Amino acid sequence: MAGDAKREVVGESVNVTKKSYGLEHGLTNYGDRDFSLYLRRSFAQSMGYSRALLAKPVVGIAYTPSGFNNCHRHFPDLLEAVRRGVLAAGALPIAFPTISLGEVFLSPTSLKYRNLMSIDTEEMIRAQPMDAVVLMGGCDKTVPAQLMGAVSAGRPAVMLVAGPMMTGRHRGERLGACTDCRRFWARYRAGEVGEQEISEVEGQLAVTAGTCAVMGTASTMACIAEALGLVLPGTAAIPAVHADRLRAAEATGTAAAALIGSERTPDRIVSAKSVENALRALLALGGSTNAIIHLTAIAGRAGVKVSLEQLNALSESTPVLVNLKPVGNGYMEDFFAAGGMGALLRELKPLLHLDCLTVTGETLGERLASGNRAYVDRSIIAERDKPFEPQGGLIALFGNLAPRGAILKRSAADAKLFEHVGRAVVFSSLADLAARIDDPQLDVTPEDVLVLQHAGPHASECMPEAGYLPIPKKLAQRGIKDMIRVSDARMSGTAFGTIVLHVTPDAASGGPLGLVRNGDRIRLSVKDRRIDLLVDEAELKARAAANKPVPMQAERGYAKLYAQEILGADEGCDFAFLRPRAAAQ
Repeated sequence: MAGDAKREVVGESVNVTKKSYGLEHGLTNYGDRDFSLYLRRSFAQSMGYSRALLAKPVVGIAYTPSGFNNCHRHFPDLLEAVRRGVLAAGALPIAFPTISLGEVFLSPTSLKYRNLMSIDTEEMIRAQPMDAVVLMGGCDKTVPAQLMGAVSAGRPAVMLVAGPMMTGRHRGERLGACTDCRRFWARYRAGEVGEQEISEVEGQLAVTAGTCAVMGTASTMACIAEALGLVLPGTAAIPAVHADRLRAAEATGTAAAALIGSERTPDRIVSAKSVENALRALLALGGSTNAIIHLTAIAGRAGVKVSLEQLNALSESTPVLVNLKPVGNGYMEDFFAAGGMGALLRELKPLLHLDCLTVTGETLGERLASGNRAYVDRSIIAERDKPFEPQGGLIALFGNLAPRGAILKRSAADAKLFEHVGRAVVFSSLADLAARIDDPQLDVTPEDVLVLQHAGPHASECMPEAGYLPIPKKLAQRGIKDMIRVSDARMSGTAFGTIVLHVTPDAASGGPLGLVRNGDRIRLSVKDRRIDLLVDEAELKARAAANKPVPMQAERGYAKLYAQEILGADEGCDFAFLRPRAAAQ
């Protein structure tokens, strides 16, 4: 886009020199350019636009409300605020719909459709006449999908996130989806909470528009987007129903208009340095394990590789500074009131690349130097030399069970299990897990290691958030709260426990996780960053020779495309054909 128009900023207005911009950009091909423009203006005027307005540059607004996406319920109000900002800056706002991914409404899992949404976003940005675009998203997979698409489209873009929900109340206690839903469900399974109370809790977990009220995947990705420089400073944590969220929407529209003709495209803002900044932020937040997959995919679209070895190196020197559930005690509304991402990034400043460009045109260093240095609540955002935990919230594990890596959220795990050898209790599929986990005859003890196979990206289940295996009911009723669980699945960012995820290669693609048998010994060593199957090499070779992995099969449609093109967790679960050619080689 940068070659199609040049921009001058006069106050808050945008003047664009006479080149292809606005409705003249990307004309439909009828073999006669003048006719194409004539026809386009004619049809546009049928929507009531004046000729004067149609002569202005265009800011597209990727708009994602849906009756199947509760997180985006407030988007009509946000859209009007974005439009105000665009119009005030002298451009024409035009909204267009794309796929919307409501996390809990999709089967088998929203991750299956993240890449489809990224394709939709990329192609509609590229195909339609817009000079810049506002990306409106929030629910878990929508933000990464939109950023992946925008990086690939290469047109000026700025993200506007939905913002988190406010908390509900239950018998004097604050509740927030979905860490508290998991906590109460575990108590219900253990017989500590009855039918009446679990029903009461259900009605108080999600009480407003917006994303989950804790540092789950949605909030983590919003914060990462700010660390990358792709959302306006200070806007990641504003609650969905706060008036500041509307003001942020208006400012985002104005910022999008100011991007017209600039070189500040997402593929330039996403760099090796800005991705490292985002990893630092992720570790300091104690954020979602899902963010590793999504950040890897976003970075991959810009040709930037994220290695799990890099994650481990950064984790050693990046403390956990944020006290929010599921790692701590607070909620996103507390993080916003405590100072938000500005306060956190200023604490991390000595560890960051301050020369990274942001969507406003400032470097990160300039943004932090000019930002609000008001009160910071140290019960929520700690000083760097007084952290809540001295090392980062996430680590990668390697070993013969995960040759290409696995992820553990150590900040949400039980440190007593960090050095452990246990007997494997294996579930061959999600169906097997559902059938046997609560069987009173299940041969399991608290010292065992629960193993779930065939739930990775290449399986028919498409890597759902099933890694949070429930504690077997007979153990839960004895008061057991945690035990080691290992799988090739994902875990919700709102979940907690000593859970090893994203084991790669996954079982369905022939990875060693599929070779584990009941009674095998598994060793977890957080100190050594390893997860190993303690079985003789000759036996493993024999098992591998007899193993017949069954990856996902599909005859038609998007499912067939998914099955053919899906990459492993270590490559962000992107589609191979969507990555830049250099990154795909």
